[in-house]
Amino acid sequence: MSSQPTLRILDHTYLALHPAYCDYVAQVFSQADFRRWCEWGQWAPGYRAYSLFEDGRVVANASMMRQRLIVDGEEIVAFQFGAVGCLPERRGRGLARRAMQAALAECGDAPALLFANDSVLAFYPRFGFAPAPQALFEAPHAVEPAPRRAPRLDLADPAVRARFLALAARAAPTGGRFASRDYGRVATWYAANGFAAPLFELDPDTWVFAREEDGVLEIEDVVAAAPSHAALAAALPRLIERPVRALRFGFDPEQLWPQARASGPDEDAGLFVRGLDPSRLGPHSRFPVLART
Repeated sequence: MSSQPTLRILDHTYLALHPAYCDYVAQVFSQADFRRWCEWGQWAPGYRAYSLFEDGRVVANASMMRQRLIVDGEEIVAFQFGAVGCLPERRGRGLARRAMQAALAECGDAPALLFANDSVLAFYPRFGFAPAPQALFEAPHAVEPAPRRAPRLDLADPAVRARFLALAARAAPTGGRFASRDYGRVATWYAANGFAAPLFELDPDTWVFAREEDGVLEIEDVVAAAPSHAALAAALPRLIERPVRALRFGFDPEQLWPQARASGPDEDAGLFVRGLDPSRLGPHSRFPVLART
């Protein structure tokens, strides 16, 4: 066994090493997997894994994906980190720190963000990350279902996936305080892992991730060329099978549903940012999570 693991930087071209990366993720993150996402051909330019290899296995890693962020109405380039960790039997040797340092060196001065689980909240401040509290948004709103529901789509279908990625690439952000754009491949990771809400096509230029439960319609995301409050309000009856009394949003609905109000902190968010002032970001942000780190 080698005494010092070797750093390899994996991108979409390193197909032979992707299985080792997928094995690592499955061992470290019990609810995350990259196998199906890779099978869908979603590992594309912009996603890179800084992996430490030991005897052919990935033993520690820090991955990052290029993001187009909207902060106070300005578009900037940033990086979202994910899959940061180490195999349980290799912990205590500074391997995750080494992978993280290598990835951050590649970022330079560009802003970065990540979502941390409760067990590693003290890890990221060592690298200049600061917590950015988030809030949940809700609004009372009674809606009756339409006679016919909007078509439900499956991103496992290659044709559907291609259409979705094309729309996501030109979709407008749903807010201006703190949002992202062109994150279609992050959304497909959610879908490949079974985390995404059902996906509905309202029209060729407007797709919505939404689910209803106990009289509440949760609108997880709106991917649209020209999102608007009027269009969303008119479409709500086509997203439900039973009457609902309230709406809940998986993003800051400042533009799409301005009457929504923060209902409390999002205790599960765990958002950390680096190179950004958390006070500028508003009470909530919408970022699909590659893997909680």
